[in-house]
Amino acid sequence: MARTASLSGFPEWLPEERLVEQHVLDSLRRTFELHGFSSIETRAVETVGQLLRKGEIDKEVYGLSRLQDDEGEEAGKGKHDPHALALHFDLTVPFARYVVENAGYLAFPFRRYQIQKVWRGERPQEGRAREFTQADIDVVGDGELPFRYDVEIALVIAEALGALPIPEFRLRINNRKLAEGFYRGIGLTDTAGVLRSIDKLEKIGPDKVAGLLKSELGATDEQAQAALNLAGIKTEDTSFVAQVRSLGVSNDLLEEGLNELEQVIEAAVKRVPGKVVADLSIARGLDYYTGTVVETVLVGHEQLGSICSGGRYDALASKGNRKFPGVGLSIGVTRLVSRILSQDLAKASRSVPTAVFVALTSDESWGEAQDVATELRSRGIAAEVAAKAEKFGRQIKFADRRGIPFVWFTDEDGKHQVKDIRSGEQVDADPATWTPSDEDIRVQVAAAPAS
Repeated sequence: MARTASLSGFPEWLPEERLVEQHVLDSLRRTFELHGFSSIETRAVETVGQLLRKGEIDKEVYGLSRLQDDEGEEAGKGKHDPHALALHFDLTVPFARYVVENAGYLAFPFRRYQIQKVWRGERPQEGRAREFTQADIDVVGDGELPFRYDVEIALVIAEALGALPIPEFRLRINNRKLAEGFYRGIGLTDTAGVLRSIDKLEKIGPDKVAGLLKSELGATDEQAQAALNLAGIKTEDTSFVAQVRSLGVSNDLLEEGLNELEQVIEAAVKRVPGKVVADLSIARGLDYYTGTVVETVLVGHEQLGSICSGGRYDALASKGNRKFPGVGLSIGVTRLVSRILSQDLAKASRSVPTAVFVALTSDESWGEAQDVATELRSRGIAAEVAAKAEKFGRQIKFADRRGIPFVWFTDEDGKHQVKDIRSGEQVDADPATWTPSDEDIRVQVAAAPAS
């Protein structure tokens, strides 16, 4: 189980916990690269103007300043100075800047994945940290981006999450065009405001959302109820199309969104059955989303919130008249790992990468022991050597405390033996040929059996 961090909101992992996190990261990298996504890394800081130009989360942004200014240097730029520096709160906004600045060097559509730390000034609680790791994938086009990439991104994420030691999950997918077209069709013109209200549905409930729609946006009782009726539609297939049309609203943008969402759900039902739901309550609070929007929950752990979110953005990145539309999703790695550890959903097979502990017969045998360890390492077997020659029983106990499964012995005649300290079995061995099982040569991380 993950221990409580001494500084709230900034988690740190014990070695065995870090092995679980590394397994998650390695698995995600492997899946992303199998689908042709290239890895990039952007700087940790952006200007305040860059970070705040889309959406309204300035209260969560950490500003960056020196504790002491040089003599004569301008003291303390204001928190809303657009040229001041701040830590990035997600990876999408920095990626948009990266695309614009490097457009001449990139081949479009550009497929990128990015795994980095981000910082957000939220109130710490389970699933919400102030420093955390995200894993993002995006496809960005130059001028246009075929809608087919919206479908592909959903399938890649379903595959990536399916390879992790986590419970069942569901991608909850909606389309902003569908929602905005519907709101316009019922006479609500402040579609961004309606979306922000609907985005609060699970937190405050339908009655309070209806109150917001009426008090803040001037909606009538009938309009508020129609918006809630739309948000109440959830299907595991394309039957949502008929349900939306049965509400009797007509709008061209609504039809475009319906068609796009139908394509995503239809492909998912065929290729990743049971992993995707059309959920018309999903809105996503940030303003830069323009089409497909996604949130993902762990079944049975819905109170954790979304573990993977994102969608289509057509105007986040631009350079003059040149537009770079994109679609992407972001996995909350720290949120996932925290739940895996706190609920014992998966464990590492041992707490260290070392597979073999090479014991010393005498202090003079240290050089020969290093030769054995070097031979083992050359074949991909992690090994470490004892620091001093103690009784073999004490050396075995040390290896056991470290979680190392095998201890290597070399007697005065140069004869080698290796002992599995879990079973007690000891056999003759040659450092040039002996190899443990695949399960022991590397740390294994496996999901706990379902209860």
